[in-house]
Amino acid sequence: MAKVKVRAEILSQECLCNDIYSMWLKVPEIASQSVPGQFVDLYSRDGSRLLPRPISLCEINQEEGSLRLVYRIAGAGTREFSGLGAGDCLEVLGPLGNGFPMEEMEGKHAFLIGGGIGIPPMLQLAKELSARYGRDKVTAVLGYRDSQMFLKKEFEPWASVAVATEDGSAGTKGNVLDAIREQGLKAEIVYACGPAPMLRALKAYGEEKKIPCWISLEERMACGIGACLACVCQSREVDGHSHVHNKRICKDGPVFLADEIEL
Repeated sequence: MAKVKVRAEILSQECLCNDIYSMWLKVPEIASQSVPGQFVDLYSRDGSRLLPRPISLCEINQEEGSLRLVYRIAGAGTREFSGLGAGDCLEVLGPLGNGFPMEEMEGKHAFLIGGGIGIPPMLQLAKELSARYGRDKVTAVLGYRDSQMFLKKEFEPWASVAVATEDGSAGTKGNVLDAIREQGLKAEIVYACGPAPMLRALKAYGEEKKIPCWISLEERMACGIGACLACVCQSREVDGHSHVHNKRICKDGPVFLADEIEL
């Protein structure tokens, strides 16, 4: 899988809610190689901002050569992107990182767990697992701050959906594990993306239930290709690149088996 840097046209962009934006990009060279769990680097059009912004893939349309990115405004770079519209262009590098190991689900029921801005990368995974193994084998557990439940309806054709909200305005009050326990949900494998406290709790849940837990780490990145070591996490194994106990999230990840890393 060869990453490429291309000039991509924005096909559309809309605000979903509260600083959450959805952007479709025309990037056939990248879309043709992409899999769920990977990300791309978007480059600012402002020369003073040298580092790209990593954004996970929400949807992949290989037939039309397009990618959907759903992101939250987190700083000057993403605020710049949010002001662009159809016909504007951006430099894009991708596909980057590894994807979720979908073959690990065979014969199992899966939890797809997303928290906050970790929800978007789970949508393409839901679509592909549902197409491969059947919708009845996929349960999406989505954690939100409040009733602004972006993307929830888009999961429903591909998975049964359970919701947790921090303020209790929809679904289970609390976090994704509260929803799993309150609603009596069960699975034999976990795929997840979200904030570190959620992933730590899911790692412990996987250990308790003795089921594999594949997690996608969210981390600030610099180069996005594994050269700068700015986004390492501790690992059980010695890394062949740096010769210490770490993994480069952008290069070795962002998807890891939870047992392989320290959170």
